[in-house]
Amino acid sequence: MKVYLDNSATTRCSRRAVDQMVRLLEEDYGNPSSLHRMGEQAEIYIKEARQTIAKTLKAEEKEIVFTSGGTESNNLAILGAAEANKRAGNHVITTAIEHPSVWQTVKYLEESGYRITALPVDAKGVISLDALEEALDEETILVSMMQVNNEIGTIEPIEQAAKRIRKKAPQALIHTDAIQSYGKLAVCPKKTDVDLVSVSGHKIHGPKGSGFLYIREKTKIRPIVFGGGQQKGMRSGTENVPAIAGLSVAAAECYEQLEENADRMYRLRDYFIQEVTGISGVSVNGALGRAAAPHIVSVSVEDVKSEVLLHSLEEKGIYISAGSACSSHKRSVSRTLQAIGLNRSQADTTVRFSFCEATTKEEIDYTLECLNETIPFRRKFTRR
Repeated sequence: MKVYLDNSATTRCSRRAVDQMVRLLEEDYGNPSSLHRMGEQAEIYIKEARQTIAKTLKAEEKEIVFTSGGTESNNLAILGAAEANKRAGNHVITTAIEHPSVWQTVKYLEESGYRITALPVDAKGVISLDALEEALDEETILVSMMQVNNEIGTIEPIEQAAKRIRKKAPQALIHTDAIQSYGKLAVCPKKTDVDLVSVSGHKIHGPKGSGFLYIREKTKIRPIVFGGGQQKGMRSGTENVPAIAGLSVAAAECYEQLEENADRMYRLRDYFIQEVTGISGVSVNGALGRAAAPHIVSVSVEDVKSEVLLHSLEEKGIYISAGSACSSHKRSVSRTLQAIGLNRSQADTTVRFSFCEATTKEEIDYTLECLNETIPFRRKFTRR
């Protein structure tokens, strides 16, 4: 049996999204900037995709800017907001558990003279709203906070944080990395009162190299890619029409049964956690129940290195991640796992299981069966 439980790293592309992309690659392949009929048709695909995605956010289509993915969306949000508002202040707030595409961008700002505050989190990975409020001041121009952590699945209190930000630092823009929440949970920028929202296509069964940034109307932000002025100058470059169209198909599919799919994944997650923690020396990191996303489970396995367990399960046809796939090739300890209080030994034995709406109980049962066999076997060699 093949069991793919690394959906937070990437997802299988939707069949309907693939078919749409093939059609645009082979038939409707015009440049949307061209004035002839094929260019106009390409522009229609972009317009329709923008409408579809805006609908999922309960936003306006003019508030959607297409990008090459989550990393670019995060870079545009943070660098664009900081550059546009630097006369108002130089203070940027983020959290200690952000994705590298946020953290490294913020570090770049720090090297450029900005003042950075990284909010700590508790053992479950949740920020303190009081600590956030204390950090805010008249120089704060941007707060960047992920909605769902990509390693442990914890949901951050975005809406409550926004209320405190608006009260104490109304001049600050609010950015949310929603790359692990969009398509799994409701993402409503106007309800949560945020200005910028980043999304990646390949996390929701869309193509790699696709994504978008929601920019609330009248938000002060500058582009970071320059050229022909496409997308009203906010993101120059010939639009990747096949990827944009594929992304919109995948987004529409995710939101057709969003709540039903989330409920189903929550039941699988709860079942998996109940069973896996019955194995000696196994513990789960992050929040439980509805305080976490429905598709991510971080597990530490005493005396079994994460890479050893990963490859042992791979031999049985099960695919998981040793932490975040975006940083799994690096030997440094995960910043998220450090932030929630894990020591080096615990971090080195942590793996991530991540589901999608197509994950079945049969696949979970097979995975649990293999874990019950593999973990004691691997420990024999470790404890010698």
